[in-house]
Amino acid sequence: MNDLHFDCAPGLRLEAHERVSQIHYDNINRRLDRIEEMMERLERRMWLAVYGVAAAILSQALQSVLIAGP
Repeated sequence: MNDLHFDCAPGLRLEAHERVSQIHYDNINRRLDRIEEMMERLERRMWLAVYGVAAAILSQALQSVLIAGP
């Protein structure tokens, strides 16, 4: 009976290791997904800032053209 227990132990240890590895892999994937979402939000905010700066520059240029006009 003891021999059977020792014969199965390495297999059980490998199975437990595979389960733990899968849990770690799933957690890493979940974290990467969250990081990707955060990066997409940051990218949207940066583009809004770029468009805002461009709009401010264009409005300043238009205002100076209107003032210096006829």
